[in-house]
Amino acid sequence: CFAFLILSSFQHALNSGVRRYHVAPVLCQRAKVAMSHFEPNEYINYEKLEKNINIVRKRLDRPLTLSEKIVYGHLDDPAKQEIERGKTYLRLRPDRVAMQDATAQMAMLQFISSGLPKVAVPSTIHCDHLIEAQAGGEKDLRRAKDINQEVYNFLSTAGAKYGVGFWKPGSGIIHQIILENYSYPGVMLIGTDSHTPNGGGLGGVCIGVGGADAVDVMAGIPWELKCPKVIGVKLTGKLSGWSSPKDVILKVAGILTVKGGTGAIIEYHGPGVDSISCTGMATICNMGAEIGATTSIFPYNARMKKYLSKTGRAEIAALADEFQQHLVPDSGCQYDQVIEINLSELKPHINGPFTPDLAHPVSDIGAVAEKEGWPIDIRVGLIGSCTNSSYEDMGRSAAVAKQALAHGLKCKSKFTITPGSEQIRATIERDGYAQILRDVGGLVLANACGPCIGQWDRKDIKKGEKNTIVTSYNRNFTGRNDANPETHAFVTSPEIVTALSIAGTLKFNPETDYLTGADGKKFKLEAPDADELPKLEFDPGQDTYQYPPKDGSGQHVDVSPTSQRLQLLEPFDKWDGKDLEDMLILIKVKGKCTTDHISAAGPWLKFRGHLDNISNNLLIGAINIENGKANSVRNALTQEFGPVPDTARYYKKMGVKWAVIGDENYGEGSSREHAALEPRHLGGRVIITKSFARIHETNLKKQGLLPLTFADPADYNKIHPVDKLSIVGLADFAPGKPLKCIIKHPNGSQETILLNHTFNESQIEWFQAGSALNRMKELQQK
Repeated sequence: CFAFLILSSFQHALNSGVRRYHVAPVLCQRAKVAMSHFEPNEYINYEKLEKNINIVRKRLDRPLTLSEKIVYGHLDDPAKQEIERGKTYLRLRPDRVAMQDATAQMAMLQFISSGLPKVAVPSTIHCDHLIEAQAGGEKDLRRAKDINQEVYNFLSTAGAKYGVGFWKPGSGIIHQIILENYSYPGVMLIGTDSHTPNGGGLGGVCIGVGGADAVDVMAGIPWELKCPKVIGVKLTGKLSGWSSPKDVILKVAGILTVKGGTGAIIEYHGPGVDSISCTGMATICNMGAEIGATTSIFPYNARMKKYLSKTGRAEIAALADEFQQHLVPDSGCQYDQVIEINLSELKPHINGPFTPDLAHPVSDIGAVAEKEGWPIDIRVGLIGSCTNSSYEDMGRSAAVAKQALAHGLKCKSKFTITPGSEQIRATIERDGYAQILRDVGGLVLANACGPCIGQWDRKDIKKGEKNTIVTSYNRNFTGRNDANPETHAFVTSPEIVTALSIAGTLKFNPETDYLTGADGKKFKLEAPDADELPKLEFDPGQDTYQYPPKDGSGQHVDVSPTSQRLQLLEPFDKWDGKDLEDMLILIKVKGKCTTDHISAAGPWLKFRGHLDNISNNLLIGAINIENGKANSVRNALTQEFGPVPDTARYYKKMGVKWAVIGDENYGEGSSREHAALEPRHLGGRVIITKSFARIHETNLKKQGLLPLTFADPADYNKIHPVDKLSIVGLADFAPGKPLKCIIKHPNGSQETILLNHTFNESQIEWFQAGSALNRMKELQQK
């Protein structure tokens, strides 16, 4: 930055006509700026971004969206890459990788299998998923460190050996850590968690992927992504009152639904953007995962600059200012679809239950709940999570709580608070927010994912008891938070959660309704107001980062052969060159089937590093169309009904291949690749659906499975759970060419249908080799 200032002074002198000085060549170069404080020798390369953008702009001869600038700016070969939105596959060079501890186990096990000595790009591991909410922050953290010692030791030593930074348990949620330290305008970051798009709040293209994709990037291999479409969301007006950034994405989710963003980047633009804080923009991008979007992004602006400076990265902000033209969309750029939202007219929203796209204004939810028979009384309110745990979020919630306390009230519902990071926890403790939230009845949990991902030892209800909870989380699928299928979970902003928890009912609208104070007098809550950033500097709290050593080659990584938590991977078998004939149908799924249904989280998280053990949860949440039950399927060989994993294991033992039949948007939700590894491990070969969620479809391909879609969605009805299936024509498997499926019914009749796929040539090689990792090893040996 000093070089910028000197050069600027010299140029001013030259332009002013005063005595000309010789400018040394070193000052003609822009100063190098590190990507983060933790990697002082890894620099932001805006020059390369600029060069690639210029090459592509000249080729396409049109204005570019911001999404296109950053994505195409990271092309491996910008001069020759075929570019067509929604059609071609791009070969990209992301800047960095981030992994949360539940997915990092399998990612690092795959990286170890690759035989490579060190990661090729800056990479980090974040311990946030394995801490169960039970008694409160400190106690829960101590318990987690004890229970998960083997896994934490594996991740720590693997990070040290292969050059990966390690954020210890208690440091915070991966996405908050990324926002505070690693995201910056123009970065391309991939993360092994579906809510990685959170980093779009700082103007980066941050994309959720499976572990095998992360291994590609860490191995220095170009990463493939289908060229995304771009959906523009134009924001006008200004947020005010009870309306918050969360309401923007709740509204968008209601418009686009859980699959409306599939294959697209959501790009926010327009004059309303500047009324939203940087962390508010991150909230909006984070929950874009719930509409299936590849990622979401905001253009670089003064709110981002302010956040960068407050988090100790003023030099990055200064560099971004220099390159600002590449960090905003071109004038006249074209979007594939445009949605317009007037923030001045936006009302507070609450979405749910059971799906994050069922949108309601808060003013209507009480009446809707009564009509639908949903429980009105709120049992628990939960604020925090990676979506809403910023300083501003906590401040606005505390502002609501403070009003209740002033009138002698506490929460009628149970109330929990999850700080997003150690930095947020320490700062809200120092500034009094945490104590206000405790005083109103709240329990401060560990800096971790906790109940948002099912890590919640809930005691106030019995399983099967119908009840309502409200959260500031992002996802509310059946049983996700507490494993109880009768819990009606609603997502909204943290300040609305706080207000509803004080009232204890969905029938309360804080914009219009009154509460009764301890003195018997009625009062109305005023709309909360809070600073977006602390007046003082952030308090970093405890140091929780482990730097990888310069040379980790001597580091030993322990994986015990008798471990129940970790298991080294064996390569999957190669394709035998034959058609897949007479496959049995393990399950024909009825309705929504998320990755939570395919590979449940919660108590199963402890097996994320042990493929055989975690495979015991395969599809246990999916509903079998044959009997309307979960985890109950007919064994076609014995005609007995039993658990899905047991049936799959039986087929594998008998050497019988099997398939799964799914409905729309199969595999929506989390990025967890276990939902692809498990069916492959237990003998699955084909998943046939009406449509797939992006990340899951890629994960299936990476593990050597065939994700196929009905050419005619009505053909879903032609297949019955008792049928046998054959996929023919695999010898001529080629991009864009449908495959034939022969359906053999028990009565001897047959039907032939067409199945589409999205494989390109290199992905077909993954299938033929048995997996993408197998193919990587084949190429290394050539």
